[in-house]
Amino acid sequence: MSRRNYLKTTLAGATGLFMFPTIVPSSVFGKNAPSNKINIGQIGFGRIAQSHNLPRTMVNDEARVIAVCDVDTNRMRKGKQFIENWYSENKDRDNYVDVRMYANYRELLAQQDIDAVIISTPDHAHLMPCIEASIAGKDIYMEKPMSLTVEDGRVMSDILHRNGTVFQLGSQQRSINPWFQFKRACEFVRNGRIGSLHTIKVGLPGDPPGGDPAPMPVPDHFNYDAWLGTTPQVPYTEQRVHPQNDFSRPGWLRCEQFSAGMITGWGTHHIDTAHWGMGTEYTGPVEIEAEAHFPTEDPDYKGLWDVHGDFRVEAKYANSVTMIVSGEFPNGIRFEGEGGWVFVSRGSAVTDDEPDPGDTEAPFRASNPALLRSEIGPDEIHLPESEEQHKSWLECIKSRKRTVAPPEVAHRSCTTCLISHIAMKLPRKLYWDPLNERFRNDDEANAMLSRSHRYPYKINMIPGLKKIR
Repeated sequence: MSRRNYLKTTLAGATGLFMFPTIVPSSVFGKNAPSNKINIGQIGFGRIAQSHNLPRTMVNDEARVIAVCDVDTNRMRKGKQFIENWYSENKDRDNYVDVRMYANYRELLAQQDIDAVIISTPDHAHLMPCIEASIAGKDIYMEKPMSLTVEDGRVMSDILHRNGTVFQLGSQQRSINPWFQFKRACEFVRNGRIGSLHTIKVGLPGDPPGGDPAPMPVPDHFNYDAWLGTTPQVPYTEQRVHPQNDFSRPGWLRCEQFSAGMITGWGTHHIDTAHWGMGTEYTGPVEIEAEAHFPTEDPDYKGLWDVHGDFRVEAKYANSVTMIVSGEFPNGIRFEGEGGWVFVSRGSAVTDDEPDPGDTEAPFRASNPALLRSEIGPDEIHLPESEEQHKSWLECIKSRKRTVAPPEVAHRSCTTCLISHIAMKLPRKLYWDPLNERFRNDDEANAMLSRSHRYPYKINMIPGLKKIR
């Protein structure tokens, strides 16, 4: 299928039609069918898995987490203990499930009784398990962002689409629990409550410099080579990876080898909301320019962390809307129209150790407070309803319907973040072609849309990939 025809298909889905899968996992019709229990494997057991993804999934009766995988075997064992203890405490019975452990995600994916997986790995480690889970017929919930490069994201979206994988990105701002206000704000904007939209101001912080780059011995229980995956070999140090004694915020989030920093960290959420509000979920900006401070610009910098600090991005869309992303604004999204404005934020972080959301006022406010009491009429635009991201995913596994954050929507929001990051590196305005996903007449910028993958962690070495491409 050509990209043009693919986009026509997804755009049709965006107007309310559902795209039915061409490949349905055999487990949908077997003894482990969703009508009974959806058996789930957890890939990656870190702070987000234990504080968010697992509890939000296991609270649903139709879900049963039966396996955990991590390249850090200490974390793998803690994952097994965490899941079994949770079930023991919440199901009022011991031995509710004997969680199986895998140090290699491919062994987990080979298990026929596993219907779906949750991927809570670092950003650079989304690509391979996501593609391989789709090939194995598993439905997928994956933490944001979609990918580390635009070209990887395109491959992922195409494969998930062609396989009919029920895929949900962890874009919690699309669900009314815990934050109803994002959907409401987007509906107000889409229905013209603030007049013709002209500007969106997205507030995002940067990351601080720091970190100790001194090499350390690799712990015996940690497969560091597998953790590096597709990225280059570099010396191990704990602050490059994750803490060994707790589940606090890991250092990889601040290393460009593994993450683009806050522009994808929180940017995936806020830019996705901006796209939702202006109806550009299946496209992207046409012009983009940025400035940013990187700690490595200081010739005397000796730290480990090298993602961007303070920054400003300005992106223009074909609909004449300008989106500005910067830490100079309050953390959140402000939609500005000819007739007023509406601002929306979380009011709290997902986890206790995430950056301060920075809200000093109500997380949902408008130039005219009466706007917030406005009702959306039956003939107006009603955006898809999702009670909670994990619950919505499980419901879609049963129905085989499109999730509220499907692959192409996830890819497009991530793409805007990634080309913003590219613009931070280049001292000029860039012209983006969202249909062909290339910069116009800019070889240097286009070279930054992909990265080489380290052997043997290469896409073309995935078993079964040629059968579906």
